Amino acid sequence: MTTFLRLCWPLVLLFGVVSCHTDAVYEEVVPDPVQCDLTQVPYAKLSDYHFFNGEIKALEPSVRVIPYRPNSELFSDYALKKRFVWLPKDSKGQYVNDFSPIDLPVGAALIKHFYYENVGPNLQTLHIETRVMIRKVDGWIFTEYVWNDDQTEAFLTTQKTSRNVQFYRQGISYNFTYSTPNPTTECFRCHGNYVDRSNHPLGIKPQNLNGTYTYQSGAFNQLDYWKNNGLLNDNLPSAVASTVNYLDANQPFNLRIRSYFDSQCAHCHNDVGDARQMNLRFEFARTDDPTQMGVGQQAIHTLIGYGTRLIKPNNPGQSILYYRITTTTDAAYRMPVVGRTLRHEEGIQLVADWINSL
Repeated sequence: MTTFLRLCWPLVLLFGVVSCHTDAVYEEVVPDPVQCDLTQVPYAKLSDYHFFNGEIKALEPSVRVIPYRPNSELFSDYALKKRFVWLPKDSKGQYVNDFSPIDLPVGAALIKHFYYENVGPNLQTLHIETRVMIRKVDGWIFTEYVWNDDQTEAFLTTQKTSRNVQFYRQGISYNFTYSTPNPTTECFRCHGNYVDRSNHPLGIKPQNLNGTYTYQSGAFNQLDYWKNNGLLNDNLPSAVASTVNYLDANQPFNLRIRSYFDSQCAHCHNDVGDARQMNLRFEFARTDDPTQMGVGQQAIHTLIGYGTRLIKPNNPGQSILYYRITTTTDAAYRMPVVGRTLRHEEGIQLVADWINSL
């Protein structure tokens, strides 16, 4: 080996360079640390996947673990959420249509993390649970990881868990029992197809990702970012019918209410969902017809003190749907069925304004 090659050989090992030309471009090859062996998952600990660099509670994503956020988010007792996607090397998701989840390849993982800030007297951050959906050859599986009290690790559980949470938000103190779902029985209620018994993601629909997210490298449209970074095939249409952030008062009101119902209700109220027997279809693609959201519709159940309408125009107090999203104590009527204990005050106000505008 020449003296030049002896001197340069460490660079070859570090950067993957095999050319001896002095004008060669040296590009660093960064290995992907993520472990997601489909014959071994689910792992016992969240850290076993290596989704995050350094101290795990910092949630600093590893290379090729990409954060994302849907335009319109599901309310989960005011929990804050972080979401990430990871795909095996040289694989891409496929666009299906605006309103269906992106078809991710076998081996893909979706990570959804739940936490609170301003918790307890010391106003600290509390990490509660991290859900990981993994696509195996025969379909998606649900895995649930619950964080320990030391906030150093999250451990796999197959059971429903609960813990008391006290946090402060906008000057209000909340003290309640937070429950994590049973991944064997409860996750399917929202993520399941009751016709073919398959599981599917919810948030990664193009309608939800067609919005801006601020990455470390800058602010970009999420669909463009996925496409340009090799997560998505370049077969998107020129325009995507999209939800909006229902909390954003600058957005058109009709789009806000439709986006709210899509994120809170459509996972069950669709043709193959848990509430498929009801004449309500809250998917964004269908709510350009107000009757799909219950306007003027007869309820299939009765409620003492109320009439028979799901939505009675100009009268939230006589709209059964309104009662169902406001009650916290009536578990038989509370909607959504799982994932909510507290009142979603901003969502309630939005629905009240909508009913009063009809």
